Amino acid sequence: MGLQQATPEYLDQCRAAQRAEQEQSLASTNNWAHVDKPQAHADFDAFYKELAPLIDANEPASPTIQALMAKHFAIVSRFYVPSREAYVGTALFYADNAEMKAFHNTYHPRLVEFLGGAVYAYAQQNLV
Repeated sequence: MGLQQATPEYLDQCRAAQRAEQEQSLASTNNWAHVDKPQAHADFDAFYKELAPLIDANEPASPTIQALMAKHFAIVSRFYVPSREAYVGTALFYADNAEMKAFHNTYHPRLVEFLGGAVYAYAQQNLV
């Protein structure tokens, strides 16, 4: 089962988990004062540049992509370690927020859609 087959209720649960966990983390860490944000952004940029050329030849749940997703999760986890649902919610946020979607899709026109499937697969296989 992929992200497209997830129920609307589950997706709403993921969105709510992402919002709640992020808000709690922001409040308890002085807006992520512990994070080297320029380095995190540089690492996201490098990750997206590594992922984008693989999109057209791979499925989101493929072993090649899933091996890369550990990098994405590690970068996200510098801010806070999300639950399975919050991590899926992060991918949904990229798709739901017009600015985030436009930014991410500059790397590849289907990056947000593909990343959603890859995050979902990674979360289901690796997170509790």
